[in-house]
Amino acid sequence: MSEAIIIEGIRFQARCGVTPDERQCPQPLLADLELTCSVEDAIHSDSLTKTVDYARVVQRVIDVGITHENALIERLTDQIAQTLLLEFPIQQLSIWLRKAAPPLPDVSGSIGVRLTYPRSRGIDSVSSFQPSPFLHAVAHMIPKGKVLDVAAGEGRHALYLASQGHEVTGLDRNEHALATLTRKAGEHRLPNLSTWNTDLEKDPTAPPSLGNQEYNGILVFFYLFRPLFPSLLQALKPGGVLIYETFLIDNHVRYQHPRRKEFCLEQNELLHLTHPLRVLHYEEGPYPSSAHQEPALGPSKEPAITARLVAQKPCPEPVEGA
Repeated sequence: MSEAIIIEGIRFQARCGVTPDERQCPQPLLADLELTCSVEDAIHSDSLTKTVDYARVVQRVIDVGITHENALIERLTDQIAQTLLLEFPIQQLSIWLRKAAPPLPDVSGSIGVRLTYPRSRGIDSVSSFQPSPFLHAVAHMIPKGKVLDVAAGEGRHALYLASQGHEVTGLDRNEHALATLTRKAGEHRLPNLSTWNTDLEKDPTAPPSLGNQEYNGILVFFYLFRPLFPSLLQALKPGGVLIYETFLIDNHVRYQHPRRKEFCLEQNELLHLTHPLRVLHYEEGPYPSSAHQEPALGPSKEPAITARLVAQKPCPEPVEGA
């Protein structure tokens, strides 16, 4: 048994339009959704956890809408659809996204697009660089602009953020992994993705500079080199966001992974290493491993015990009287 959850008239402001004027000032958009999903468990349990929480769906539509800037409404529609298909158990999604007040004097109504996504289409189109659930949930907090993916590997996170319109650099010491990332960027027509081959640990006493107030966002997933933190903080622009996740010492104790405990964070250590950034989100605990998670925990697929952080570099205080 399946049902269609219908949500009409989601209102938000977005920067979407071909002309610079349309992208400079947010304009009102409306979205109608029809979500096909299974309802049998919900009928028997009468529990919200057994169905799609439409309040969360509405919030995610708004999150994506207000944090992306696009020339075409088709592109924004696809970004919203991919987010919903990734985060919710939807079998099919139909979305009608439209400008409520289009800048055309001869149009009294709205202008937009209707698109329908079977689940296979939505998931397959991003499967080669599907981000971790944590990044996907918090990526909207990164200001639009330049992003550095540290220890990027083959770059599923770099590819994902480039597909969302950021100018992304994938940094890694593995030339073969970066060659794969470059190839994938070409296949997906992402000219806004570049690579940087360097060994961050070549001289532990003097880690390389990552730039001075260079990036709107920096990502670090499952990589820990403590001497690098001053460079990470220096490379963030004021208002820029650091997103970090890696193993806690609890993971080493329980699973002997990573094998060397110095590659694991102590409890609350990440908060101290990133001071004085403003903490927007922090949590420690076991989290289910995604199918694409790197590095994998092995065949047991036990939840990884990690620390997760989203933190922002403070903006300078305005000078009084200036």
